[in-house]
Amino acid sequence: MKISIIGKGNMGQAIAKNFEAAGNEVTMIGHDQPVEEFGEIVVLAVPYGAEAGLADQYKHLLAGKIVVDISNPLNFATWDELEVPSDSSAAALLQNELPAAKVLKAFNTTFAGTLNSGKVGETQTTVLVAGDDDDAKQTFMQALDGSPLRVKDAGMLKRAREMEALGFLQMTLANREQITWMGGFGVND
Repeated sequence: MKISIIGKGNMGQAIAKNFEAAGNEVTMIGHDQPVEEFGEIVVLAVPYGAEAGLADQYKHLLAGKIVVDISNPLNFATWDELEVPSDSSAAALLQNELPAAKVLKAFNTTFAGTLNSGKVGETQTTVLVAGDDDDAKQTFMQALDGSPLRVKDAGMLKRAREMEALGFLQMTLANREQITWMGGFGVND
């Protein structure tokens, strides 16, 4: 499967590593690179504040694609709140911007270190995925089958609200040195 990742930072690289380990063809795209086409899955490995501009710029190219929002819309000036309405999420807002795309929320409850190692402590790293299109979620899960990661269906896209709250909590714990950036929350069966 062809995967496009917009963003070449730590998260983008860690996500690419896992898709490649599962046998996918991954293209990494920098913020200033021209794009003429995307793969079947497009991962926005960019800060929340960059998503609206990308959605506007590539709306026509993202139509029909699976678009994965990994952002945690944290107010980095205060580290004390999310920048989206409490009854919504960054992923829901992105879906509104891209009505012809299939938006999924994933990777926001993991750190790059745990994506690279495949472990949170002694627990296998679990990627939660939420979205309204079941086929898109299945395609996403299949694209990671064969990677060191475990993927769990977190439900409809409205669950992104809770996933972003969990990501926010995890980031603030790491920022306050209560956990390491190699730690985080693990999911056991």
